[in-house]
Amino acid sequence: MIMPGTASGFRLEGVTVRFGELAALQDIDLAIAPGDAVALVGPSGAGKSTLLRLLNGMVRPSAGSVHVNGDVLAELSRAGLKRVRASIGFVHQDLSLIPNLRVIQNVLAGRLGRQGLLVSARSMLFPRRADAARAYEILERVGIPEKLYERTDSLSGGQQQRVALARALFQQPVALLADEPVSSVDPARARDTVELLTRVSREEGLTLVMSIHNLELARACFPRLVGLRQGRIVFDRSREEVGDDEFHALYDLEAAEMLADGA
Repeated sequence: MIMPGTASGFRLEGVTVRFGELAALQDIDLAIAPGDAVALVGPSGAGKSTLLRLLNGMVRPSAGSVHVNGDVLAELSRAGLKRVRASIGFVHQDLSLIPNLRVIQNVLAGRLGRQGLLVSARSMLFPRRADAARAYEILERVGIPEKLYERTDSLSGGQQQRVALARALFQQPVALLADEPVSSVDPARARDTVELLTRVSREEGLTLVMSIHNLELARACFPRLVGLRQGRIVFDRSREEVGDDEFHALYDLEAAEMLADGA
């Protein structure tokens, strides 16, 4: 059982995920210790997003098992799975913000999984002083406290990314999952955002798993890299142990097949 204030660990054992005839992931074995920071790298369609959704129970495996801090997700009750999902922050690629709401309302939406729809909706419409203060504190940590009462759709793309991170942190998570959070911003903003995510996760003691296309950023910001290609793990090593040829092979079909075969 996940306890508040405790980083979450993950383990996948023999996991395969199929969508009809398509195998999105095949025979995945992966262990992520509490407090680890891991980058998932690989081309589009490699299975990175599916793997992230496995970790918080948004996707169920077709075979194998997913463990979160010792709990097998498939064995949990609906209420138990809801508690696990509420304890894991998720920053989506499209950010999933409500554009015509104020920043504070989007941040407070981070408690939807813990408080239920009715209580959370009331809190978003009529924020308690303590919740507003907490939202301001988190926005201060991510660098945009002055945006608390602005409409979200008036913010830049980089600022909206920070709102999405603040919403995930307001959830008081024990782990943070991020699915290509910098795919739509310029390189300078992308680096700034990834460094912010890794720094905040480290300071909060959170487990961080992020899918990312930018190999340079992955190497610069994450101590551990997991390379995926066609639904399989090609490598899982520290960044110092991953050579340029292995990086490039992920995006080169012929080289990737040779690498996967051990050639």
